[in-house]
Amino acid sequence: MKDRQGKMKTTIVIPTYNEYENLPLLVERIFALPMDNLHLLIVDDNSPDGTGKLADELAVRYDNRIKCMHRSGKLGLGTAYNQGFRMAMADGADYIGQMDADFSHPIDKIPVMAAALKDCDVVIGSRYVKGGKLDESWPFYRKWLSGFGNFYARAILGLSIRDVTGGFKLWKRETLEAMPLDRIKANGYMFQVEMNYVAAKLGFKFIEIPIYFRERMAGTSKMNLAISREAATRTWALRRMYKDLKPFK
Repeated sequence: MKDRQGKMKTTIVIPTYNEYENLPLLVERIFALPMDNLHLLIVDDNSPDGTGKLADELAVRYDNRIKCMHRSGKLGLGTAYNQGFRMAMADGADYIGQMDADFSHPIDKIPVMAAALKDCDVVIGSRYVKGGKLDESWPFYRKWLSGFGNFYARAILGLSIRDVTGGFKLWKRETLEAMPLDRIKANGYMFQVEMNYVAAKLGFKFIEIPIYFRERMAGTSKMNLAISREAATRTWALRRMYKDLKPFK
């Protein structure tokens, strides 16, 4: 929903679970960007550290440019984004973004991604295109696992996207409206792969913007064995699940 000056409304969806240390500075830096009509939607999974309550306080402080969705417990990344996307669209967003709350995604790239979205349907902040990079402090095995995970999904699904597992994206409203969100069931980081695969099957155009993916500033990683197992098994299932989808663009 454009504002009175005709600026597109951009809403960034940020799932949180125990991100109390990161959230205030994250919000401050996002709203310092040279962008008009920029809003945030915090989707909190009943964080025991008080992140949800803090998000409500920040919403008041920032004149309701922040909205908060409070969920009953730790229900997963995929459902957080799925519900967040729907709420953002219902609230009139033209561009809908997604990013982590831990500063691993470079905030300064949001305006660059918004500008690129004018020429495509989805913009990905990519670690695996020329100019993209992983944190130098990561040990070799983490870099290898990340790179192999991308290669594995790309090879099985036949995707030309270089970074299929990354969670830093900006979607056009019309793209998400055309996506069968009720069929997206992945609930870990596999959610990113499933969304990319479905969008590609439907014929949507991607642009990848190189980013530097850094280690989180505070808190602990949400990656666990169950998420890794889901990624290994669900990748193969996606081809069967979405064999009926045809490009409409």
